[in-house]
Amino acid sequence: MAYVTVPKDLTKIKSKVMFNLTKRQLICFSAAVVIGLPLFFLVKGSVGTSAAALCMVLAMLPMFLLAMYEKNGQPLEVIIRQFVEVKFLRPKERPYQTNNFYAALARQEQLDKEVRAIVKGKEKHPKRKA
Repeated sequence: MAYVTVPKDLTKIKSKVMFNLTKRQLICFSAAVVIGLPLFFLVKGSVGTSAAALCMVLAMLPMFLLAMYEKNGQPLEVIIRQFVEVKFLRPKERPYQTNNFYAALARQEQLDKEVRAIVKGKEKHPKRKA
């Protein structure tokens, strides 16, 4: 008897639109065709069929990667953006800084002492009229 396995994690299931492809895959493959086919026919006359096919494949490869590659649920452009941020945009050394609760309490206590001293000092002198 034939049976179909049902995955336990249903969040990884993507809805298919046409030809058993997702909307993202259809858009990327369509863009690859729009880029690759005209390039093939333009280059075929000057360099030959094999070199034109190689140029077409190399031009279409980024779109295929954008359509198909996914790691940990993240598409390729997210992974590339994170890589660029880590390698080029963010500082190389990021020192670990803690928020010391005791130091915050000590600063607050010092401020409270200053406020009490100001209030106590005003009580000694009569209020001035402005």
